[in-house]
Amino acid sequence: MASNLETLVTVFGGSGFLGRNVVRALCKRDYRVRVAVRRPELAGYLQPSGKVGQVHVVQANLRYPASVEAALRDSDVVINLVGILTESGKQSFDAVQAKGAETVAKAAAAVGARLVHVSAIGADAESPSRYAKAKAAGEAAVLAAVPSATIFRPSVMFGPEDQFTNRFAALARMSPVLPLIGGETKMQPVYVGDVATAIADAVDGKAKAGATYELGGPEVLTMREIIEAILEITARKPTLVPLPFGLARFQANFLQFAPGAFKLTPDQVTLLQRDNVVSDAAKAAGLTLEGLGITADSLEAIAPQYLWRFRAAGQFQRMSI
Repeated sequence: MASNLETLVTVFGGSGFLGRNVVRALCKRDYRVRVAVRRPELAGYLQPSGKVGQVHVVQANLRYPASVEAALRDSDVVINLVGILTESGKQSFDAVQAKGAETVAKAAAAVGARLVHVSAIGADAESPSRYAKAKAAGEAAVLAAVPSATIFRPSVMFGPEDQFTNRFAALARMSPVLPLIGGETKMQPVYVGDVATAIADAVDGKAKAGATYELGGPEVLTMREIIEAILEITARKPTLVPLPFGLARFQANFLQFAPGAFKLTPDQVTLLQRDNVVSDAAKAAGLTLEGLGITADSLEAIAPQYLWRFRAAGQFQRMSI
């Protein structure tokens, strides 16, 4: 049996939040990893994820098919993690998550590589959200080009470098008042390390070909419960002010141009109107983390390991029992 070192896995979007965890997981399993990113000079921090020479970073942009084809040369497995939360210039949802996904899938088909594609729970061609609509279009294009592709749809992901728990913790540190949008919307936060394990399992051949998996954590929580958990971990006590969707969308027309943690787009408000949880159909079919034999870590177990930095006295702050 050939060793994993003879298997070349090309990861598109390997320098992002999920990407760095996937690269680390693949390196632990001794795969050769080629990371395809728009700015390779900014991805040097990925090198220590593996042994000397195990990780190779190349340039590729999903909007340029020739660069994707070049990055895929001699690949055995292709993983597409590229996705954006907000649009900027030519990096639109459609260009990146629909047409970009199609470009990767067609190039993978051309070299006969297996394909793992990461989408999102909520991907829906009928969704009023342009993000969710583009994710669904990407899935359809992937399966049209590579019917044997494995698709993963994670719920909202958390972990040390996330733009979710860190964002609310940062806002709570800066403001005595925290607007609560979609307080009753249900989520199933999933630890990024568990999603990376699932993807590495798929590379190992443990996932079903042509199947769509939905990945959620062990708990279904409302948006209010998630934010309250973050506030408890960080020992912050801002006042939570529920914001109706109409007013939130109005504010988002201005906040979409705001920097960092204050940024909020109208499309994100639309996404918050719909629950983001693993479907009963996926559970029944075993197309979940549990179905892959992965025991999911909870927000409560993982988040304190990195959110302590938002406490007034950091890691040394005494917490009430």
